[in-house]
Amino acid sequence: MSRIGYKTVTIPDGVDVKRDGNEVTVKGPKGTITRTFSPIITMDVKDGEVNFDRPDSNNKTRALHGTTRANFNNMVEGVTKGFGKTLKLVGVGYRAQLKGKLILSVGYSNPVEMDVPSSLKVEVPDNNTIIISGISKQEVGDFAAEIRAVRSPEPYKGKGIRYENEHISLKEGKTGK
Repeated sequence: MSRIGYKTVTIPDGVDVKRDGNEVTVKGPKGTITRTFSPIITMDVKDGEVNFDRPDSNNKTRALHGTTRANFNNMVEGVTKGFGKTLKLVGVGYRAQLKGKLILSVGYSNPVEMDVPSSLKVEVPDNNTIIISGISKQEVGDFAAEIRAVRSPEPYKGKGIRYENEHISLKEGKTGK
């Protein structure tokens, strides 16, 4: 059984945590994140440490306990270090460009244009690499998944948009006579 919810979250220097009822705001050097947590889980802020506690041990409360702690920890980590994902475009003629919008040429008849959320920073260091960074782990992951969904890797040649360290197991093609 997991005991993630009982782990203490230490607040680094330069990070400010404010609580207003169920709404928690974490402010740090990279920005500010606000999130509403469940009223079931209690949060205690003392001496630069945050502890979470649950009233009982039924399944829903136990799951919410660990999730609340993990989400808060990701908020603290996001405003101090930030989060990032790297995507690779694999395929002949596949390329990405950043001209206000993210433009993907991935084998369709027209290029796919995507609006970049204002809270994220997107870089295209070369034609086949996209780097997404931001303070919210959820927003970074969602936008990376959105880009990957434009042309997810196919299992025969491995062409498509994939995460940097993603392994695609290739299938064998048809056998000839």
